[in-house]
Amino acid sequence: MSFKLLAILLMGVFVMASCSEDDEDDNNVDPVESNTIVDVASSDDDFSILVEALIQTGLDDALANENASYTVFAPTNAAFASLLTELGVESLEDIPSETLSAVLLYHVLDGEATSSAVTTGYYSTLSAGPAEGYTLSMYIDMEETEINSRASIVDTDIMADNGVIHVIDKVVLPLSITGHAVANEGFSSLAAAVTKADLAGTLDSDEVTFTVFAPVNAAFDELFSNLGVTLDDLSAEDLSPILLYHVVDAFVPAAEVVSGYVPTLSQGQEQSLSLQISAGDGVMLNGSSNVVVTDVVATNGIIHAIDEVVLPPTVVDLALDNSDFSHLVEAIVKAELVETLNGEGPFTVFAPTDAAFEALFDALGVSGVDEIDVATLTDVLLAHVVSGNVVSGDLSNGTVPTLNSEKSLDINVDNGVVIDGEINVVLADVQGTNGVVHVIDRVIVP
Repeated sequence: MSFKLLAILLMGVFVMASCSEDDEDDNNVDPVESNTIVDVASSDDDFSILVEALIQTGLDDALANENASYTVFAPTNAAFASLLTELGVESLEDIPSETLSAVLLYHVLDGEATSSAVTTGYYSTLSAGPAEGYTLSMYIDMEETEINSRASIVDTDIMADNGVIHVIDKVVLPLSITGHAVANEGFSSLAAAVTKADLAGTLDSDEVTFTVFAPVNAAFDELFSNLGVTLDDLSAEDLSPILLYHVVDAFVPAAEVVSGYVPTLSQGQEQSLSLQISAGDGVMLNGSSNVVVTDVVATNGIIHAIDEVVLPPTVVDLALDNSDFSHLVEAIVKAELVETLNGEGPFTVFAPTDAAFEALFDALGVSGVDEIDVATLTDVLLAHVVSGNVVSGDLSNGTVPTLNSEKSLDINVDNGVVIDGEINVVLADVQGTNGVVHVIDRVIVP
């Protein structure tokens, strides 16, 4: 064998040996250790029941997703033990999987929020709410370091690859509308009023879905000051119609709020009292109460906080609260009919808009109400009022007398509601405590 051939063979042996060593090194590479939220919880014996619950509901895979980011408020074993005692069950197996899953997801926020990023307020959890696309809210009070006035945050900022864990000493449960009022100290006056009016059960029921415009404490303070009373001075009969006037029988999130009138749970003349909503740069109720917090999602509805208590309106109040009736209000005041129309009634008022009055002013060659004498103004206004609470569904073709004894109205309902052949009802059935308002597009002239 030549020297050259021997050298080539030796080189081949060396290359093969090197490749073998490289392959062996590749096979011995240590895998990258996972450190997800589930991994962190699994490594701590004090979260063993939490981990068991996640596995039981199949949520362990979701919280082990390294491509996601979560904030988890993690109950300790003692917290779960306390929950089982509270529910009167022996183990997690006694809790329906769907219920347990909803509770667990109520402890999870989408995205990583370390303690320095959490401020006092409402947060959307991953637990499904009563309407598609909306998840249940939790209230975090960072001054007291509490969630829903139930669980204390006892440790924070345990970091994982896919988020952060904050430790809590009780399992937090999804809240109803009543539960949210109780959980937030800013609604303590509302909670006390609801309890006194015996409405807690109504607003706690999962058989219905409500929208509640919830006055904050300062709103109740202002109301009591204006009335010269305290909560103790008011009976359940006094409070119930006021509180129910803040409740709408539907799920209406902020994104779906539009201007107009909505029926409430408060009753007047055996009809649902109307609440006026003005949606623009913000949302205002009855021309004065502002929505200051939106979309607090409860198990049985949604809450929007407001800065003023709204009171069930008379027909005069309905006009006062709507800026489109400014000429009508001015006329009622000048004709000294406020007291009359604030009376027991009931009344049906055909209410002309400002545009309707301005057309009348042009026809009369006057600049406004102040140029019309009181006697004429009184005759005109009384021609717009019918005795009784006549809703649009009860109107029929024919004539009806008004409070102006010399003027009757010719009503036709064949194509909408038309008065005297040319005046159209453009909005019907705005209900007040002592009557109903139908909005018209021209002034009725006797």
